[in-house]
Amino acid sequence: MTEGTTSAAAEGADTLTRLEQEGEIAADYLEGLLDIADLDGDIDMDVEADRAAVSIISDAGSRDLQKLVGRDGEVLEALQELTRLAVHRETGDRSRLMLDIAGYRAKKRTELSELGAKAAADVKNTGEAVKLKPMTPFERKVVHDAVKAAGLRSESEGEEPERFVVVLPA
Repeated sequence: MTEGTTSAAAEGADTLTRLEQEGEIAADYLEGLLDIADLDGDIDMDVEADRAAVSIISDAGSRDLQKLVGRDGEVLEALQELTRLAVHRETGDRSRLMLDIAGYRAKKRTELSELGAKAAADVKNTGEAVKLKPMTPFERKVVHDAVKAAGLRSESEGEEPERFVVVLPA
């Protein structure tokens, strides 16, 4: 092993350890929140695409947890930001942690990937750009990834909260 390879491996291990620590801090914060709200849920932690991923799941049906998702995921987005702030307070570092509750974000990712693929197919067929409705940063990222996978490019336009994706012809 060369010195550069050893250094890169150590850096990767350090990053994994840091992300696991973020997940632990987030899990503790969210468990406290569930206790305060008197809601049942299990916390699942993982590391995905260089970010900590924490999910709250429930065996007793997700009806109670839907309160934590809110309309169009608004409460989920707010809880994610609060959880990121809790991690920042403990570590001093900005967190890119992703929170999912009752599988909402996973389901949304699937829907948005399909939307991005369909928009890309429409652009390939017509040769004209397609503008999509305004989306959150998470939603736009998923659509951009789907468009890229389809072999086209896309851009975000507009100002928050009305920022949207435009799928462009090749």
